[in-house]
Amino acid sequence: MSAMLLAATVLAALVSCAPAFEKKPAPAVTFMTIAGESIPLASLRGKVVLVNFWATDCPVCIREMPQLTETHKKFQTRHYETVAVAMWHDPPIRVVGYAEKNALPFKVAFDPVGELARAFGDLTLTPTTFVIDRRGDIVYRTVGAPDFKKLHELLDKKLGEKI
Repeated sequence: MSAMLLAATVLAALVSCAPAFEKKPAPAVTFMTIAGESIPLASLRGKVVLVNFWATDCPVCIREMPQLTETHKKFQTRHYETVAVAMWHDPPIRVVGYAEKNALPFKVAFDPVGELARAFGDLTLTPTTFVIDRRGDIVYRTVGAPDFKKLHELLDKKLGEKI
């Protein structure tokens, strides 16, 4: 019994000490997709954008891809965009092969020298997911697979907001 109480106390302390996420402007980056498109993030202003940093050798990333696909399909008609950014260490041939084999319905971009990962906060862990609101502010960040139920609630809320 005392071990459970100690664990609950430690968990409560960790949660209360964790820094709260503060929204901030998204970085001024340009995505280069596997289709050869150059997409400045600023050109997506007015849409809610989910940016997911992933890798083909990341088991959690691969497990969450079907849910990212579902999420994209659910919201794509409502001024929503998904951009999956392959990490710099991921061989382009594997990224393209995975995207084609799995018919990913959203934009897939390369980050060949880690410039995008640096711009989003020196990312090293995958998956890391961001949500950017219609005004261009990052309003959500998570490392690891998101809670998709909560993510959908957030997307629905942000898509309902006026610019």
